[in-house]
Amino acid sequence: MTGLLDGKVALVTGATRGLGRAIADALAAAGATVVVSSRKADACERVAAEISAASGVPAHPLPLHVGDWDAIEPAVDAIVAEHGRIDVLVNNAGIAPLAPSAKDVTEALFDKTIDVNLKGPFRLMAVAGAHMHAAGGGSIVNISSIGAERPSPPEATYAASKNGLNALTRAFAQEYGPTVRVNCVMPGAFATDMASEWDEEFIGLVTHRLPAGRLGDPRELAGLVVHLASDVAGYTTGALIPVDGGRTAVY
Repeated sequence: MTGLLDGKVALVTGATRGLGRAIADALAAAGATVVVSSRKADACERVAAEISAASGVPAHPLPLHVGDWDAIEPAVDAIVAEHGRIDVLVNNAGIAPLAPSAKDVTEALFDKTIDVNLKGPFRLMAVAGAHMHAAGGGSIVNISSIGAERPSPPEATYAASKNGLNALTRAFAQEYGPTVRVNCVMPGAFATDMASEWDEEFIGLVTHRLPAGRLGDPRELAGLVVHLASDVAGYTTGALIPVDGGRTAVY
């Protein structure tokens, strides 16, 4: 996929670890100038430097808390001012708190989950999408979760926020189409740093009924994001794509 995104400028939220880091690496490897965003400035700077060194393509840090509505427009405007454009937005940042019961979910936790997983991506799509539309093109890729379609009780709030992101994907595909494409990837269980804390018994419970029979490699999802971000996927918009090892194929 080298060269597939040459000359493009891509913002990836939650880009300093896990799936977000794999996506940022893959976008840079495909030629994009990547803006590495997360809440922690030092992590953004470190990862941007690592990506630049590995890819030979400039990467830039952008500390941003996506749950802060008022911080989003200035951040996107700063990208456009510095680079002259924004071509790709990957809404990856999110939180996934679990609760033993619905009664244990506090209002503060509920609001924080919605702010980060739904309100922030909405505002980012609105602002970045407007820039892309005015410039004549762009691609937005939302990272949702297969839990949006198959929620379990402990993740109810998280699943609801991701289902909302699925709905926004289709709404924004209409809002900014045909110039801006908006798609959504719904990951299942991947071997990220979070999964490194799972024991073998739990991994077995997660994978034993999956047709794939294993956890996903983050690079397997990142390649799809590169495809969706590129002009090769020019006829794909408003799509919700599961990448879950076949979980949705199991009854």
